[in-house]
Amino acid sequence: MTGHALFAQYAYPPNELGYCGPTDSAAQLGHNPTQLASHAEEFDGAWPYLAAIADAVGGADPLDEDVVRSYWVGGPSLEKVDPDQLLARLRTAFKGQVTGLLDELATSTGVLAHHSFHVFVVYPWVRFLRRDPTTAVRVMQDCRIRWGTVESVAGEQATVASRPLQFEHGRLTLGDTQTEQVRWSKEGVSLAPPPEPGTTVSAHWDWVCGTLTDDESAALAAATQATLDLVNATCSENVSVKQPQMSARAKSHRWSTLVGTGADGDERLREEQITADERLREEQTALRGDRE
Repeated sequence: MTGHALFAQYAYPPNELGYCGPTDSAAQLGHNPTQLASHAEEFDGAWPYLAAIADAVGGADPLDEDVVRSYWVGGPSLEKVDPDQLLARLRTAFKGQVTGLLDELATSTGVLAHHSFHVFVVYPWVRFLRRDPTTAVRVMQDCRIRWGTVESVAGEQATVASRPLQFEHGRLTLGDTQTEQVRWSKEGVSLAPPPEPGTTVSAHWDWVCGTLTDDESAALAAATQATLDLVNATCSENVSVKQPQMSARAKSHRWSTLVGTGADGDERLREEQITADERLREEQTALRGDRE
């Protein structure tokens, strides 16, 4: 499989919904690599990460297969990306956009050129966890690349067992294994061959994107957990972000400060939610500028 085709497999699900990339989602399933490469650059949420990985591995094509797989799934190439340079690149790329914790990070430790970082750190949804956790968790769960075991296949739907995202006791974690219905085909269009029961697959939004090897699923799990750890640490009352002299009271309200409380906080939160909603309606910039 080429990197162009691999990119299309993972980028198609949100593009089909109108969340990111070009308006013609069907073009993402074409067989012309040049055409796909042109469209891939329109995914301005993913492109900075792809470019960063490509630079880190020696100036490869951002749509090289290993580069693309590293961003969506994970792998050793992520370790070659300098976190300081990546954080600076992302802050420049998404400057002026409503983001989540991108500007709250005190250091570059834990910053990854991985889709999970975009979903949990750059997307604005993490800021709404205290106010509307159901919506925020649902969006981040669908938007992240998740992995699971196929239990059965019926028609164009597969039953997949995986650990869903959850928000409990002020922390984002992966819960106990549950099953979900994910399409592997729609009206004859598929992103990957029919999944086989017992195999591990990746899913993005409500699509099966492909079958994962043991190493790939382990890499995806590791990258996802690393980013969850970063988010939880950033929002912990024991972590001082940008304010090393924070009082004990301020630290105890660290997360509240991020998501907003009280009249002023509620108003700020409403304004940011409106901005995010407008971006979602227009070109889903909140999900691109949070952006997977």
